[in-house]
Amino acid sequence: MLRSETLFGKRETNTPNPPLSTTNNLSPTGTSSAPKAMSSTISNPVSNSMTPTPAQNTQLNSSTNEVGSKLIVGPNIKLKGVEITDCDTLVVEGFVEATMDSRVIQIAERGAFKGSAEIDIAEIRGEFDGDLTVRQKLVIYATGKVSGKIRYGKVVIEEGGQLAGDVQVGTTATAANPRGLAVAKAV
Repeated sequence: MLRSETLFGKRETNTPNPPLSTTNNLSPTGTSSAPKAMSSTISNPVSNSMTPTPAQNTQLNSSTNEVGSKLIVGPNIKLKGVEITDCDTLVVEGFVEATMDSRVIQIAERGAFKGSAEIDIAEIRGEFDGDLTVRQKLVIYATGKVSGKIRYGKVVIEEGGQLAGDVQVGTTATAANPRGLAVAKAV
């Protein structure tokens, strides 16, 4: 019989490899009968399981903490001629031609939206063409292009972002301008 030295100075005999299992193979004396190379990989079945770590749980929870309904139109998807209702967040990575009233719209860098939208918050990295009413905040990133009839509460435009068309501060086109709010015509 061959003998091998273990990490803890104990000697044990090498035996043929036992069948793999997820439990420790202990002899009546309390020592492992499995070769050390195998016992180190199967001695802690929890570490090799699909259970997420606390750090992974935090990441999963942060991405799923969004409240409400979310519609994602993926890359290379074309959605035409629809009315989108009861959608809290619309993420456009493909092409959407629609009418919608929602809370948030996020247009990805390669995404495009054509139509009419009434939104609380709009984040544009791609293209928007049509009637856009943003009740709270319109954010146009460096790669974003917004054109058409645009109404907004607040606007943030990154350097390189484009805004063109009939652009007005305020969410209604016919609202009186009692405070002398700026009205802009962009080209």
